[in-house]
Amino acid sequence: MPGSKSNLVSLHEDVIIDPSDLSEVKISGGKGSVEKRTMTLMEKNSYHDSVYINAAKIFEGIHTEKPKDRVLVRYGGDSLSPMLTFKDEYSQRVSYELAFNALKYQDLLEEILLDSCVYPCQSIPDELTSLLVVMLYDLQDRKFQAREIFDEEEPVAEVRETEHYLYSCRTKLAAALARCRIKHDALSIESILPETIREQEQRASALPLCVWINTFKVSLQDVFTDLKKKGFTRVESVSDLDGYTYCMDQHCHDVLVFPSSFKEELLNLDLFADCKLLLQDKSRSLAVHSAQALLSTGDDIIVAHVGSHLTIAHMSVLTSHSTSNIFVCGMKSSAKEAELRNLFSHMGCKNIQLLHEDFTEIEPTDLRLEKAKVILLLPQCSALGVGNPIDFIVNEHGDAGLLRDLFQGCVSEDKLSILVQRQLNELRHAMKFNKVQAIVYCTCSVYPEENELVVKKALESGLQGNKVKPYRLIPPVFNTCSDSKDSTDLFFKMKPSEISSGCFLAVLEREKDSSGNVSVTDILARARAKGLLDIIVVEKSKEKEKKHRKATQRRRNITGSGIEPKTTEFLHHQTVSSLKAKVSVSKAVSNTQQKKVNQPKSSVQLKKSINPVSDKALPKALKHPSPLSPAGKACDRQTLARKARAERKRLIPKTVEIVFPPVITPYVRLQGNSPRRPTCHCFHGWTGAKGSSERILPPALSKGIKPAVLSHPRPWM
Repeated sequence: MPGSKSNLVSLHEDVIIDPSDLSEVKISGGKGSVEKRTMTLMEKNSYHDSVYINAAKIFEGIHTEKPKDRVLVRYGGDSLSPMLTFKDEYSQRVSYELAFNALKYQDLLEEILLDSCVYPCQSIPDELTSLLVVMLYDLQDRKFQAREIFDEEEPVAEVRETEHYLYSCRTKLAAALARCRIKHDALSIESILPETIREQEQRASALPLCVWINTFKVSLQDVFTDLKKKGFTRVESVSDLDGYTYCMDQHCHDVLVFPSSFKEELLNLDLFADCKLLLQDKSRSLAVHSAQALLSTGDDIIVAHVGSHLTIAHMSVLTSHSTSNIFVCGMKSSAKEAELRNLFSHMGCKNIQLLHEDFTEIEPTDLRLEKAKVILLLPQCSALGVGNPIDFIVNEHGDAGLLRDLFQGCVSEDKLSILVQRQLNELRHAMKFNKVQAIVYCTCSVYPEENELVVKKALESGLQGNKVKPYRLIPPVFNTCSDSKDSTDLFFKMKPSEISSGCFLAVLEREKDSSGNVSVTDILARARAKGLLDIIVVEKSKEKEKKHRKATQRRRNITGSGIEPKTTEFLHHQTVSSLKAKVSVSKAVSNTQQKKVNQPKSSVQLKKSINPVSDKALPKALKHPSPLSPAGKACDRQTLARKARAERKRLIPKTVEIVFPPVITPYVRLQGNSPRRPTCHCFHGWTGAKGSSERILPPALSKGIKPAVLSHPRPWM
């Protein structure tokens, strides 16, 4: 096996492996050597000596300590965090798996050692008891067969000595194991485990695999095409997964879900080797998508913890369309910084800035973060909601103490109190950044103390800076295909199950400015980030097309059926009503004049018409009008004035003014040989734009003149 650079790291520090170093593993066999990728599952008899050493160190720190009066097997390791050396990610993974299995079967393995009289042994000191227990589990898992030794590996004396001792006692150990199974009436050693552990293992084995697409290197359509060539079929939902199938995640548009049984085969695909597809727990993808939905164009984001490099890379991929920068806090080691930069460069990420200070050490007024508008806070938590603890520790660089907590099914009160206080301090510190507008808080815990309660405490603390809007809870937003039920809850929760790990997510956003001083750019950017802009454009185009069709149909109906527009009908109605009113006034004046028989008739002075109109064009109703006396004219004017005032009080002005050309009627012929004059009837309608004082009343009709009846329905045309 080609070895990569080995770094001595603390158990509680991050272990970062560059995929470029994880090239290939050669396995020697009777039929020749076969090359496989390091991510594939190797044969269980092929562990290197270094794997047993690391597993023993991990088990030493997490094993169950029994009361002194019940201690029969002594572990002599120190209480300090052991220093681990991993050749690659595969070695790291199998080391934690061996340690976790030794923890689960600790009572059984100790009983086998005591029943077979293999322990105690003078040649095995207490400092190597952890190594003895770990290698005993591996020996019985191999059915007490000899381990295959690699020629190129460097031997470790303690491992070879312990292995030789156990193998020489394999018959006694196998007999002791059989007696223990009979004692517990167990068909296999798995039946001896507690019910909670068996359920947890069953969930972990059935948990679907979530991978996200690195669009820096490949498009979604290319991935679909490649998977189709490999024999995979796309289905609608997780419940439809069976065999070579996959589906799109319902919350994250770039996350694919595969059956758990195809993990080894998937990791052998070129899509994974080239960092085009990346395996990661869904809870981290949910947090990244929720944070990205809050960003506007040019806004920066702060990632409070280094955590997994996959989370940071995913955030970089989602912000590739903008000029946003991602500031990652807590990069203490310069060697790790260089390693991470090479890793991000290999994945195509270019907008990531690594900061050496811890998040709580950075001042809220730091000029480097003046454009930061969102903080992604993924604090250390109890993580009892994770489905696969080994994957979580390896990918998220979690604490190995998680294995002990999962085995016990709970977290000690002291540890939980420390975690809650640390989470509260980080959340309060995030709220001190005055220019930050939103905080995304995400855990894998099942305890309310780490989830809802810590968020509510932070909101009640009031530590939100001076002269800034306070924070409030809003429903997390992922994309337009999310379930509506999820978007109405202030907290997003997923319980641990066979289809998903446990997850808690909360979004804190500053209250909006009541004055409405929100830029159009921010609104459009947020709409684009949430995937709503395209929908709005489509809906607007559909509405415009619908209005155009309605207008076209209306014009066709008017032209085809001959129905007059409503405006024409209204004006025609107003014209006829005015003429009827004038006729009634004229009749009243005529009756008054007929009563005054002794009164002499007055002559009327008429001006000569400029453009006389022929008598034939005059309607029959206007050919023989009766003249009015001056008194009749005065009475007529007073009547019309009173009616106009009453009409002004009754009608309400509108804001639309319709102006039409005046309607000119033909001249009238008076009795006798009087000169002719033109009679102009102008209809002046009231409008909201002009006052009532500007209204012009129609001229009074003489006694012998009758109102004209319009014969043309559209006199202004």
